[in-house]
Amino acid sequence: MKTIIITGGSQGIGKCMVENFAKDGYNVVLNYNKSENSAKQIKSQLLEEGYEIEIFKADISKREEVKKLVEFTLNKFENIDVLINNAGVAKIQLFTDVTEEDWDEIMNVNLKSALFTIQEVLPNMIHRKGGLIINISSIWGLVGASCEAVYSASKAGLDAITKSLAKELGPSNIRVNSIAPGIIDTQMNSSLDKKIKKEIEQEIPLGKIGKPIDVYKCAKWIIEDEYTTGQIISPNGGWVI
Repeated sequence: MKTIIITGGSQGIGKCMVENFAKDGYNVVLNYNKSENSAKQIKSQLLEEGYEIEIFKADISKREEVKKLVEFTLNKFENIDVLINNAGVAKIQLFTDVTEEDWDEIMNVNLKSALFTIQEVLPNMIHRKGGLIINISSIWGLVGASCEAVYSASKAGLDAITKSLAKELGPSNIRVNSIAPGIIDTQMNSSLDKKIKKEIEQEIPLGKIGKPIDVYKCAKWIIEDEYTTGQIISPNGGWVI
């Protein structure tokens, strides 16, 4: 049975992946930082249904907390087969209003955390000559977003890490890919009013905003595949082609 760590797994895309991968028969470790009640509710529901799920609180922008997350997972399940770097924060603001604190928060959670999580899981993966890292990026890492320059930069950086590590870790049979979703119907995008959502839907060739399940299905395909690495896969309904 494969073991998956999913960071930021208590809400939105992360929650969807946690629930579905647990139901697919994986050992799932849900990492959360602030949403303890949600994490506990997810665990309670899945355990009640007979699925394997653990939750672990860790601020993944801090190396020592990431170390504890990985140690917990290895002690519980012995190996780590898949790491999904899903945790992220965003802030909509003019670039002239961005403070150093804004920059540091977004970069630390979205990008520096990947340094810590990947470095901490690699010894186990390299030792076993196999593993998979999936970075949840964003369409804005590909094309940039007005008033989200820092967020876009953090996701572009995540994509660059994906490509570089695919080359570096390929000889160890470790695959690294990014999923760069278009707009997804999650709490992060709940502030968009109906008019703006309607305008966005009209711009998307498939005529609809994505669902968290679309990202999960993409991640599931990447896990089951054996030959795809170094790719930035963007489920976006044709919004960016």
